[in-house]
Parts: sequence; structure tokens; C-alpha cells
Amino acid sequence: MGFSQLLFSWTAIIPVIVLLYYFFRKKYTDQTVSSTLFWSEIMQETRVSPYLKHLQKNALLYLQLLALLLLVLALMNPYVKKSTIVGAQTIFIVDTSATMSAGKEQSTFDTHKKEMLSLVNELDGRPVTLITTGNTPKAIIQQETNTKNIEKAIQELQVTYETAQMNKALDVAQAFVGNTPTSIYVFTDSLDKKQLPMEKDTVKWIVKGSEKDLTNIAITRFAATTDGQSAMALVQLQNDTDQEQTVTLSIENVKGKEVIAESVALPPNEAITKTFKDLPLEDTMTAKIDAKDDYAVDNSQTVLLQTTTSKIVVDQSMHQLIQKGLQTINSSVKIVPSSQMADNRDATLVTNQTALLEKMDKPIVLFGRDDVEKIEATGEVGITSDALLAFSELKDIYVSALYPGFNDYKTIASVGDQPFIQRSPKGDIVVLADIADTDWPLHPSFPLFLWSAEQELSESIGSLGIFTPNEQRAVAITQGDWSIYSQEDEFLSSITNGLLTAPMKPGIYTARSNDEEKRFIVQLQAQERVIEKGTSYTLGELPDNGKEEISKASFVPWFILIILVLLVLEWEVQRRRGFTN
Repeated sequence: MGFSQLLFSWTAIIPVIVLLYYFFRKKYTDQTVSSTLFWSEIMQETRVSPYLKHLQKNALLYLQLLALLLLVLALMNPYVKKSTIVGAQTIFIVDTSATMSAGKEQSTFDTHKKEMLSLVNELDGRPVTLITTGNTPKAIIQQETNTKNIEKAIQELQVTYETAQMNKALDVAQAFVGNTPTSIYVFTDSLDKKQLPMEKDTVKWIVKGSEKDLTNIAITRFAATTDGQSAMALVQLQNDTDQEQTVTLSIENVKGKEVIAESVALPPNEAITKTFKDLPLEDTMTAKIDAKDDYAVDNSQTVLLQTTTSKIVVDQSMHQLIQKGLQTINSSVKIVPSSQMADNRDATLVTNQTALLEKMDKPIVLFGRDDVEKIEATGEVGITSDALLAFSELKDIYVSALYPGFNDYKTIASVGDQPFIQRSPKGDIVVLADIADTDWPLHPSFPLFLWSAEQELSESIGSLGIFTPNEQRAVAITQGDWSIYSQEDEFLSSITNGLLTAPMKPGIYTARSNDEEKRFIVQLQAQERVIEKGTSYTLGELPDNGKEEISKASFVPWFILIILVLLVLEWEVQRRRGFTN
């Protein structure tokens, strides 16, 4: 503590003058007393409480002296030293992952926002860069000195539910440092010291973590499958507390109707797995627990039963480019001799055996035909609007020969007047040409066609699959205007050129066009279902030109407030004694 205006210390003489005035003032007044009958009683009361009588008699003196002393101190401007932000610039790295929404009275994210807003008052004109984490870190503001713009950017921050990927954000921050002495504040829940790049001696790291005693009970895994008649579900629960917890685990359909519920006892710091069989057949299921913990986002998880990926089996007689292309897209693709293709009834087949179109229950991909002869083809390739060709424009492809098409199949691509690619009513995909008779593999549309076919046949046509928050992914959909809607039928965004950007919050969503709709779900990644113990620390020191600065928190406003209160008390004492006295 110190004084910045010692020059005004001479004013201490003022309360001394008031005190001297009281020493020399008249201490009594002449008054005629008609009787001394009550004198002994009055003296007895005085002896019993002399200090109280003294205080009552001299209250005005003490109040005036205290007010004058505080006024003298206020003129000398007392202050307390408080360290402030160091360095020539400041960088805020803000973790916006899902675990930042954990907290007791308020979330870790909201706590950090308040800390950032309080630090803004200590900037003293320093430029600020604000970086948020995620798959693609973003610099929300860069080298900003306007306090209002900084505060606005902080207040607009929100949890994006993406995995932090802190290393990427740290790399972005390093790009703004250069050789400038910099304070980098990392607002996260937990960060290992080993992750901080300590190569530069011009950086001071201040890591702000979450509370250390947060509790969490999570659904870490939820899977469901069906045999076409009923469904089976598997749920894995994790208890990260030190006490046994009892929760109610329920499974609901897309309409929120409870399919099954069960009370589950979870041992401390252990995971258990529950399996449910013979469940009603639903296309969407959501597992929920009613846990009383500090992190609610991981208390539910949703799956689409249609998204179960099937095996892909390729006929050994297929061209090497087809085999290698599919294996590049899906590493689990198997190459099987032609005679054994019919034995793989549970897989998606890629072959030229026309007879399998009728034998197999699941749709297959037919490249060429083995039951008819091909004929010469002339003309340009034309296509129709179809999800399979959403990324395969098939421009400038040369096709020298084609097999005859199927009469009751839908033609989605043609060469001149002849069918080139067809769909069966069952969903089979038929390419009526041998790869050796085209230059298609030389064009980018060929691997894109294989990818679209694999996506369409290994997943249900009615769904787009599982996404992580804010994930961008190309999806196989027909051309046209597609929009994304929430479960409450609220419009969220549009799909542009087949590129879908998943919504931020986990849940069930619908992609909808004029005459078609497909569901998809957004799920937290596995690492966002675990809360780590919070860590806060400081690393690194800045050189002399970036040394820590000191701010002065003045007591004057508090002194003025107390002086005003004392003046009111003096007025009340004087009023009770009578202003005329």
C-alpha cells in the first residue's frame, strides 16, 4: 500500500485544530437547580456506564475527527498495488469444446468469459488477439485495441462442442507472437504443461483451468442393430466419481416415447455395459440417464439403426482399377472368387454376374454383364439428377461399347440413346460397360462414383449417417435445394454443392428437399465424454522490456462514501441535541 499525493499530508493539521478547539471550549454552563433530590441517582447512573456517557457526550467530536482524518487520507490518495497484464501484446486462447459447458453453479466457459472481461480493464491500450479452438482454429479479433470491440467479441463467444485440438490453436497463437513480448492466456478445462511450446523466451503462459472437483457420469458408448424383426442395443456407462451412483437408464424412440427403462448401480470409477435384446424395431434410438452430475451433455446419445455398415465383396474377375479403387475407399473390402460370390448374402457385392440380381436380397453393383454380348456405342454421355451422380459429372468420358440395358430399370446416365448406368427398383446399381472399353478411370469422376456407390449401398438410403459437431462432409444427395432442420422443425442451414456442415449441438437432424428427406445425427466425440481434473498455472517470464507492470487500485471512492455516511450521522447527533444548543 502507498500514497500517490503525499503533498497533501499537511492537511493533517485540520483535525488537530478541531481537537484543540474542543480542549479550550466551555465545558459547562451555569444553571440554577431547585433541588438536589435526584442528584445521587444521576451520579449513580454515570458511575455505572461512564464510557457510554462519555461517548454520548463526545459523539460529535469523534465523528468530526474521523471524517476529517478520512478526508486527509483521501487527499493523499492511498492505493494498493496490483499486478496487471505483462508484455506488449496479449493473446486469449479460448477452448470452446463441449466439456467447457461443465460446471457447478455456472459453467467453466461462463467463468472464463467473466475473467476475460475483467482482464480487459487491465490492458492499458495493449492489442488483443482472440483465438478459439476447434478443428479449424479461428482468430475472432486480431491486434484489437478498442475495448468495446474486445468486450463484444468476448460476450459473443459460445461453446461449439468441437474437440479442442489445442495444438492447432497454440500454433496459430505462435504465428502472432514473433519477437514481441506477449502474454498468452489459455482458457480451458485442463492442459498438460508439456503441450505448451516453450521455445521462445518472449512469451508468458497463463493457463486458466476448470474447477478440480467436478463430477461426471457419462454414456460413453451406445450402439444398436437390427435383424429386421427386432432391435438389440448396447450401452456403456462410466462413473467418474468416488462414490457408487444409481441412475435410471432409458431408451427412447425419435418421438421421445420410452422403449425401455432400468435402474443401474454404477461402482465408483468404473464402467459397466448393459445389453438390451428384443427391443421394438425403431429407426432411431436415444439412450438417456438421469444423472445428477456437473456435465449434462454426455448424459444422452443417439444412434440411427440404418447406419450399420455392411461388408463389401468384389468379384475377383473385376478389373483391377475397380478392386483397387474400392479398397482405397474402404480398407475392409474383400476380393472373392467368382464361384463364391453367391455365398456372401450379408454383403454388398460388386460383380458382373447378372444372375445375382435375382438371387441376392441386398442391392448389388453390376459392372458389365455376363449374359449378353456388348454392342458398339456412339454419342456423348448424358446424366440425370440422381444422388449417385451428385459428384460425378461424367463429362468428356469416352465409351466404345455397351451392354443392352434392362427394360424395367431406371436409366440415370446414357451414351447417346443407349443406357449407360441404371438403377433397379430394388436399388441395384448397374454400369452397362466394361471398364476396359472406357477411359472413365482416367477422370476424377470415377473414384467419386465408386465412393458414392459405396456410401449409398453400405448405408441406408434414408439417412446420411453420423457427424461430429460442425463437421463438413460431402454427402451423396440428388441435385436441388436441400436444407437442414432441427427436431423441432426449425430451419438451420442449407447444403451447398453437396457439402453438408453439421449443426453445432448434438442431436437428430433432417436434411430436406422438395420431395425427399434424410436424417442424420450429430454426436460428441469420445474424448468429449470425459472430464479431466482442472489445471491452472503460469509458465515463463518476460525479459526486462516486457516486465510486469503494476496497477494502482485507489481507496478514495470508498473513503468518500464513508465520509458521506459520517456527515449524515453528525447531522443526526446534532438534530437530537437540538441545533440551538
